[in-house]
Amino acid sequence: MRCWIYINVKRIAIATSMLGIVSGSVGGCINIKQKSKSAVEIQDSRQKVKLRSVGILLGDLGNPFYLAMGKGSEAEVKKIGGDDVKVSVVSSGFDLNQQFNQIENFVAANTDIIILSAVDKKAIKAAIDKARLAGKIVIAIDAAVDADVDATISSNNLQAGELACQYIADRLKGKGNVVILNSIPMDSIIQRVDGCEKALSKYPEIKILSKNQNAEGSRDGGLRVMSDLLTIFPKIDAVFATNDQSGIGADLAAQQAGRKEFFIVGVDGGPDAVKAMASIDSLFAATAAQNPAGMAEKAVDIGNDIRHGKKPKLPTVLIPVKLVSRDNLSSYKGW
Repeated sequence: MRCWIYINVKRIAIATSMLGIVSGSVGGCINIKQKSKSAVEIQDSRQKVKLRSVGILLGDLGNPFYLAMGKGSEAEVKKIGGDDVKVSVVSSGFDLNQQFNQIENFVAANTDIIILSAVDKKAIKAAIDKARLAGKIVIAIDAAVDADVDATISSNNLQAGELACQYIADRLKGKGNVVILNSIPMDSIIQRVDGCEKALSKYPEIKILSKNQNAEGSRDGGLRVMSDLLTIFPKIDAVFATNDQSGIGADLAAQQAGRKEFFIVGVDGGPDAVKAMASIDSLFAATAAQNPAGMAEKAVDIGNDIRHGKKPKLPTVLIPVKLVSRDNLSSYKGW
């Protein structure tokens, strides 16, 4: 007896040479029931896959800002997926080649979500493109990149520069000599300097003595650059440090040089800046405070939402900053 099996989505008709069309089992023919999955069902099954791993690439874990960011992201990942989710937080030390290798390692390890604070917004593009081509979710954090990422989460760094330098202009009453301690040319730093210059441009009697010296975003870098600037310029009225750590270094340089004629404003709102502002011996007067842990938590949440098919309404999320000075320090919770 010969039989042919015709599959028609949900039922199988068995035709024989001796009989008409019958259902079920006929002789040696097997009754087969099959149901095809729709595209929606396949999508639903993907969305139910648990989060397995998250890779977080930061600038320098010796900096309290990045340390807070790392801790915030770890806590949010555990909140979402529990202890079964693998979280890897790595530091590039602001080394581009190191960051390239770290991204490649996360891709090779089949990491679900990659959260990245890019060392160089343009040069990192090739590594990001490769990760995206491999199907990885890539979230830029703290600084934008010139690459196609799933989302960008950062502080409003233009606002940070404006707030800090408007404070400087107000305190100087629109007249004086200002030094800008620049840093590694990350997008966040570039925007802070742009914001500062925008604020100061309204005051023709404020002169920017220096704005291109790279203090490397570190205490040692701030100490080195500020020491040199103190030698060059006999009169400085205010210093804008593009992050708190370089501002702390500038404060130390002033102490070593016995200079007290100026004040320092930073960006971050970290514990070292809070401690300096609380000291009457410090020149550190104010900072544009960020929320690194909150920024990292938001990045993890958006990455997980994207993994489950929910894209953010806007591809870039800017988190406002707040100016903290000695005047309102007692009400600042810090991080």
